[in-house]
Amino acid sequence: MKIEIWSDVACPWCYIGKKRFEKALSQFPHSEHVEVEWKSFLLNPNQKTDTDASLVDYLAREKGLSAEQVKQMMMQVTKAGAGEGIDFDFEKVVVANTVRAHALLQMAKNKGLGDEVKKRLLLAYFSENINVDDPDQLIRIGEEAGLDAGEIKKYLSTDEPFKKVEFDLKEAAALGIRGVPYFVIDRKYGISGAQESHLFTEALEKAFSEWKEQQE
Repeated sequence: MKIEIWSDVACPWCYIGKKRFEKALSQFPHSEHVEVEWKSFLLNPNQKTDTDASLVDYLAREKGLSAEQVKQMMMQVTKAGAGEGIDFDFEKVVVANTVRAHALLQMAKNKGLGDEVKKRLLLAYFSENINVDDPDQLIRIGEEAGLDAGEIKKYLSTDEPFKKVEFDLKEAAALGIRGVPYFVIDRKYGISGAQESHLFTEALEKAFSEWKEQQE
């Protein structure tokens, strides 16, 4: 049974949703029959990388909010993240375009390392003060996940991974996905947002029961 997850690297609720989904999957008795694929989604396709910008100022400008309102939002997300074992450090986040990060993810998926690279990218962006639009940093992240540095450099210099990112974006649009995280289970059920783990568990049980019947 396949589960496709559309999300962005620069999305704190995608990080929280990942943790909650993984908690449900780890407790699911039939997890060996589940295949997870991470799909690319860009919250801001036109994002300009700005290593000098603060995330607070950037979000205030983009969302039309005051700096204080943004800080309140960050406090709420930080609290929710802490409950899932995530250490958000919004003050150190490097405002960056995530297209290259998604290109690395596309390569990792081909090598069976999609989940590991996704985890490393989220950690790098939200907790390690790393510019995920920097090719050298992406090579390091990929190496840490088990990819070859030479292959990463070569792959990111081609159009192939970026075409795959574009394919995921078009697929999301065709499915009516406008916000992330978004979980598609067996192309039958869609779950929007970072829901609590028990809701993922219920969806997994229902979808698996139907999937199993189809296999018989």
